Amino acid sequence: AFSGNTNADSVVYYKLQHSIKARFLRFVPLDWNPGGRIGMRIEVYGCTYRSEVVGFDGKSCLIYTFNQKLTSALKDAISLKFKTIQSDGILLHREGQNGDHITLELIKGKLSLLINLGDTKTHPSNAQINITLGSLLDDQHWHSVLIEHFNNHVNFTVDKHTHHFHAKGEFNYLDLDYELSFGGIPVPGKSGTLSRRNFHGCFENIYYNGVNIIDLARRH
Repeated sequence: AFSGNTNADSVVYYKLQHSIKARFLRFVPLDWNPGGRIGMRIEVYGCTYRSEVVGFDGKSCLIYTFNQKLTSALKDAISLKFKTIQSDGILLHREGQNGDHITLELIKGKLSLLINLGDTKTHPSNAQINITLGSLLDDQHWHSVLIEHFNNHVNFTVDKHTHHFHAKGEFNYLDLDYELSFGGIPVPGKSGTLSRRNFHGCFENIYYNGVNIIDLARRH
């Protein structure tokens, strides 16, 4: 609750300790000033927010190739926001020489994170992991995604709903290239998933281990 002014001219200012991310703000008057007229005026000032947006037409993808010396093979963090009216499409794909791959795909309005160990003979257990989160994500509103992979622990978060997953030791054997594709799967794909549909919509603020991917693309 915020107390207001007690006269006609003074301004009462509040600075929140923590920032708020919201689509709507609702203010509910609790009590009027007994010595004045009924009325309320509120102004809200936002925080600094950097927005980098890129659009995909369903036929393109954004490829990021990085230096293996700058990253740890056992720790990854990928975050982005997306909005679309299409119920299906590839958001993220990364694969290796032996068929190992990680794919984030929108399927019938739900997000599916597929982790595949290509060599099922060598790693028969946990050869494929499929985690689904969210629903009705094709509503043309922004939705946030965070994928964190540390050793054999995976955190998959969609709009603050998190699925924690602990894989067995085989997960550490993921043999992935130092290349990420956003919005689709580049040709030729080694994982046999070329029939998947590319993403049609917008991405905002794509980060891989703290690197701003869209900003790099804009600067070529």
